[in-house]
Amino acid sequence: MQGVRNVLFLCTGNSARSIMAEAILNSKGKPSFNAHSAGSHPTGAVRPEALRQLERVHLSTRGLRSKSWDEFAGEGAPQLDFILTVCDNAAKEVCPVWPGRPVTAHWGISDPAAVRGTEEKVEEAYREAFFHLERRISVFLGLPFASLDSLSLKREVEKIGHK
Repeated sequence: MQGVRNVLFLCTGNSARSIMAEAILNSKGKPSFNAHSAGSHPTGAVRPEALRQLERVHLSTRGLRSKSWDEFAGEGAPQLDFILTVCDNAAKEVCPVWPGRPVTAHWGISDPAAVRGTEEKVEEAYREAFFHLERRISVFLGLPFASLDSLSLKREVEKIGHK
């Protein structure tokens, strides 16, 4: 696996977790990684709470949008090296057939958009989801990509989802 690696984070609505993961990896993974996010049933809008969390930690929100995974399965889509589901619903769905042989894994993260209550409680849910994603992405970026064969790489990426 040489050059820039393309990573697609999947979630059902593509409005919070996958969006935050895209922003984190695009910030921390430069210049070796290019992150994208998409949903099986995109909401069409990014949650303002997710954008506020990203802004709080000084990550760019420019260009972030809720989009369908169809954008990444068709002609002209980037060649994907990794596809990581971050919600349990998306992990259970029948995914499109992805060109090439991307490494796939599930990194389940609790849905902050499902949290109800005070503004502080909701903010805490987004902060917690963000920090879980950031920690997993940091571990991911520390993998010895050049020395792992594809099966070993898949096992290592899957293990990250259990941390």
